Amino acid sequence: MEDLKDVQSEPDFRDISIDKAGVKDIRYPIVVLDRENGTQATVASINMFVELPRHFKGTHMSRFVEILNEHHVNINLQSFISVLDTMMARLDAESAHLEIEFPYFIKKRSPVTSTPGLMEYYCRMLGSTSGDGRYDQVLEVSVPVTTVCPCSKEISNFGAHNQRGLVKVAVRFKRFIWIEDIIEIVEDEASCDVFSVLKRPDEKYVTERAYENPKFVEDMVRDVAKRLKEDDNLTWFSVDAENFESIHNHSAYAHVDITR
Repeated sequence: MEDLKDVQSEPDFRDISIDKAGVKDIRYPIVVLDRENGTQATVASINMFVELPRHFKGTHMSRFVEILNEHHVNINLQSFISVLDTMMARLDAESAHLEIEFPYFIKKRSPVTSTPGLMEYYCRMLGSTSGDGRYDQVLEVSVPVTTVCPCSKEISNFGAHNQRGLVKVAVRFKRFIWIEDIIEIVEDEASCDVFSVLKRPDEKYVTERAYENPKFVEDMVRDVAKRLKEDDNLTWFSVDAENFESIHNHSAYAHVDITR
């Protein structure tokens, strides 16, 4: 084979290190852990970066995809450290960063008729490591919810405005945590959870349940945070709640960030 010149490995003389260099938005099939079924196949958007020392002109972009090819059937919270270590070793880097975003599906039955449907939740796994042996992992899950405005219910002669909202929970943890655990906490604390399929008896149920359980975005972040604080496995978490208001042309928003 012809000996081709490797320009990326040539020295650079500008004396500037680059914090992150790599590949972004790789669409790739992966297999993640599923609490009910063992595993679940999905399609992820993946970012992979390393720190580039000041004396290197560039990093080897193809090696990121090679590493992904080696690990794609085992991408989960438990395998993150292995992937990050491989990135550092293969790319001769002092730090590595991995970001994976993917849709996650759960079979969910409607509350009255038990009609099955698949609910979609967007998840992110973020990981990084450095040469000193420290690792950082974050799991983020986005959960759609229904909320009813307590103020609207209080001041109206009948009815109250409701809307769909989105609650994002990000956690750092000491031991493995299931995606489903986070989803269940958020849905439990909403005015009502969201379903992909509803028959008329189901629609009656969710409408009345939400009406009897009004929540501001402030209530959502506080109630979810209270539940998360009870879990000693978590070392840090953040909760974002956004309501896509039905009677305003803006969203309502609240955020809390707690380190244990």
